[in-house]
Amino acid sequence: MHRLRAAKEKGWHSIRAEFFDGTAEAAFVEAVRANIRHGLPLSLDDRRSAAERIVTTRQDMSDRAIAECTGLSTKTVGGIRRRLNGDSSRQEVRLGRDGRRRPLSAAEGRRRAAEALTARPHAPLRQIAKAAGVSVGTAHDVRERMRRGEDPVAPRDRGKPHRPGGHQEPEAVPGDPAVTAGEQERKSRNMRARLQSLRRDPSLRFSESGRELLRWLFLQYQAKAKYPHVVENIPPHLAATVAELAIQCAEMWRSLAEELEDRAGRAD
Repeated sequence: MHRLRAAKEKGWHSIRAEFFDGTAEAAFVEAVRANIRHGLPLSLDDRRSAAERIVTTRQDMSDRAIAECTGLSTKTVGGIRRRLNGDSSRQEVRLGRDGRRRPLSAAEGRRRAAEALTARPHAPLRQIAKAAGVSVGTAHDVRERMRRGEDPVAPRDRGKPHRPGGHQEPEAVPGDPAVTAGEQERKSRNMRARLQSLRRDPSLRFSESGRELLRWLFLQYQAKAKYPHVVENIPPHLAATVAELAIQCAEMWRSLAEELEDRAGRAD
């Protein structure tokens, strides 16, 4: 609206514009998303104010979705939600970054994924995730638990009560205190063992593309170990830029995972 007013004051009769069809609240979200990525970046106070408005007007959006469009951390958005909505009624579902609605209780989604896997054990994980309303990562974790004969519902999700304001995320994220140190260590050992197994596979070791893939995967493993130290030392003025790049990298890996799952499903 500022650019439009400036154009009018300059006497311009037409401008290039992108039309947005949606509510005023949805338009505000898109405006914030755009203004942390180009032009004069929004200040930290501006982004906090924007998050407060979005939390108030779009209570169905998840903390991660709001964090992605404001350039704040998920933890910061969660704190804002608790401060503003501590006494409000809880939301049963949240709208995630991908536009999908997911239940705040991860246990129910995991049970649906387990039922879908039982009925279609060879279906691609992307289909299982879509049917159960969970992420591909959650569907994968459920499948691995079922293969080991474990409860598909992770210990951290069993009987977890809703807190006031319904600020919980549908899935745990790195650094979440609900994820025990023991479980993190188990996942790390599992990842290391799988990487070592891939490293010994001749079809990867003796091809250029295979060696390239192994380098990618080992870099990701090393990055995970150094994650806390690196994040703590990112300058505040670069946080939004690094966050955007991290999201793009995550989307690339998710696309790769979905493509490979589809290929595995066709092979079965």
